Amino acid sequence: MSNHLNRFYAAVSALAGHGDIKQRLTCAFDEHLANVEDEECPPAVKKSFADLRATMSGVDPLNGEGRVCATVRKMSVIEADECAQKIIDLYTDMVRFEDLVQESLPLRLGDQPLVPPFLVKSG
Repeated sequence: MSNHLNRFYAAVSALAGHGDIKQRLTCAFDEHLANVEDEECPPAVKKSFADLRATMSGVDPLNGEGRVCATVRKMSVIEADECAQKIIDLYTDMVRFEDLVQESLPLRLGDQPLVPPFLVKSG
């Protein structure tokens, strides 16, 4: 699993944890996704992730709180729920993309199966 996919998995896990939706959303994005670069994401989700990042950091922070915390504090519960759903949707899309990439990798070169060198019997 690639690093960005691991981060999204951790974010989805945080969303599934306990606490109210705003606490879970802040934790999921701030601790797991805030440092994900758009370039790390598959092309199919790059724009959606950039839009989510803009949504999650739109409010200027006060009194030492982070930008994500300030933004989520200003959201309604419905808006926070929609952002959480976007994170889950992005994770689902990335898993699909990862599966497609794995399916397209060749298992054999010609008629010869790929055998790691350490498994080849030396003569």
